[in-house]
Amino acid sequence: MSPSEGEGDDVREIAVPPRPLSKLRPLIGKERYGELRAAAAEARAELDGVTVWNVNSTAAGGGVAEILQVLVGYSRDAGVDARWAVLAGNPDFYAVTKRLHNRMHGFPGDDGELGPKEADLYESMTDAFASQLLRRIRPGDVALLHDPQTAGLVRPHAAAGVVTIWRCHIGSDVANDHTEEAWSFLRPHIEASAALVFSRKEYVPEWAPAGRVYVIAPSIDPFSPKNEAMAKDEVLRVLRDMQVVGPPRRAQPPLRRSRIWPVQRPAVVAAGQGALDPRHPLVVQVSRWDRLKDMAGVMEGFASSVVGRTDAQLALVGPEVDGVADDPEGEGVLAECTEAWHHLSPDAQQRVRLITLPMQDLRENALMVNAIQRQATVVVQKSLAEGFGLTVAEAMWKAKPVVASAVGGIIDQLTADTGVLLDDPTDLDAFGLALASLLQQPETIRALGQRARRRVIAGFVGDRHLIAYASLMRRLLG
Repeated sequence: MSPSEGEGDDVREIAVPPRPLSKLRPLIGKERYGELRAAAAEARAELDGVTVWNVNSTAAGGGVAEILQVLVGYSRDAGVDARWAVLAGNPDFYAVTKRLHNRMHGFPGDDGELGPKEADLYESMTDAFASQLLRRIRPGDVALLHDPQTAGLVRPHAAAGVVTIWRCHIGSDVANDHTEEAWSFLRPHIEASAALVFSRKEYVPEWAPAGRVYVIAPSIDPFSPKNEAMAKDEVLRVLRDMQVVGPPRRAQPPLRRSRIWPVQRPAVVAAGQGALDPRHPLVVQVSRWDRLKDMAGVMEGFASSVVGRTDAQLALVGPEVDGVADDPEGEGVLAECTEAWHHLSPDAQQRVRLITLPMQDLRENALMVNAIQRQATVVVQKSLAEGFGLTVAEAMWKAKPVVASAVGGIIDQLTADTGVLLDDPTDLDAFGLALASLLQQPETIRALGQRARRRVIAGFVGDRHLIAYASLMRRLLG
């Protein structure tokens, strides 16, 4: 069913073309590829006549959307009827779900309530979503529901005979009053789920029944526009087309490979900041404009401890603030970062850029992120909390050393021999000094990057992810 065929506009299906599994073979090797093909054959037989519906709340601007684009595509190539549907809530709904998001990470967020009024609003919206989805999803189908925005769909789908899985990509390693409040809100909705899937065992609430809990780590797709190989001249061409580095001194020759197409839309560098100089080392953090990503803290630590010690530049890169449907904080966080930039010293202002990327064309957006990460000397992910943080694995895949907080799923990806883990993400002096020290060690940068790439190939490529889901489906349906 196409998006225009539904009776409401609050749920739309995202068209995902098949993504060839065979592309993985040269990367993962004969043995792992054989395991993947065997799992695909078993899943195809078990799911004959069954549609697997993935449901989340945005088609763009976050790790979940990127994961679904990949996994649904690979599943379709394997012969599984996999689909992807996206919910479109209103601002009040997203205010509640953002509150849940922050508190599941252990933070208060906007300090708003999660009381009866919020529960009624949440349930009325998710009931409406469920009503629309159940016009498409049949009894016996599988519904794989992602994150707090979809928890309210579990009960109506389970009651309709749908095999219902709730997939949680976020959480906190340590329980506190905030996490308990969020789980108290969600628990009545998700208890009817046939399976509860978490990215890390530390995120599993103590009341979750062990027999229905599964831990499946996310993965990246090395062949997506965000991760595919790019030559140095291609990287600079894309950055120039984005207008984030200065124009070339002479006319640019055509790109050697037609797969890299001209960027049509420029990125936006905050007013007064000018273009980056590609001759200087570059530090990059790419993330949503979300307070838990602590872009402002990255800027402060860089300004206080890196500026004056090296000639490196910093680029804080995020999506257009109206390009991520389910995140109401973006505009405010970007405004806060812009205001903080105006309070930097003149020397620091010369070194720091705030860049927003257009979201109208997701392939173009991914290419921009790819080019920025490949231009980086060091990639940073100084989150205060993190569900998994696949930007870390994406940077590691590109052989970039990462300086990141030792929080959430970052701990599972980054090790001392592939990057720098920060024990206290709020210690901005320690962050800045660690970054400055690394920038002064080019041989260490190169060695960390090469080991980082090998680690991603070993553990965070899509075959592991797909096999784990295939095993789960067989267990639930067999």
